[in-house]
Amino acid sequence: MGGDPPRPLRLDQLITTKRELALDKLLAEDSTFYGDLFPHVVQWNGGLYLEDGLHRALRAALQGRNQIHARVLVLTPQGE
Repeated sequence: MGGDPPRPLRLDQLITTKRELALDKLLAEDSTFYGDLFPHVVQWNGGLYLEDGLHRALRAALQGRNQIHARVLVLTPQGE
């Protein structure tokens, strides 16, 4: 998702894109072992869309944190 370093984002700014939450992934201690350590967010049209990392964001919220570090891909509308 690009070479930019992860940056902190507030959880209340993120728009989720997944409709289902898998509890086995949420509760798994090694859930990021085979994937990227950081969630993936797409910034588009003024919104921050959580493309991958819903379970990590929820885990952070349950731990009382109000932000996560995520990789952000910035998309601009065509013609700009």
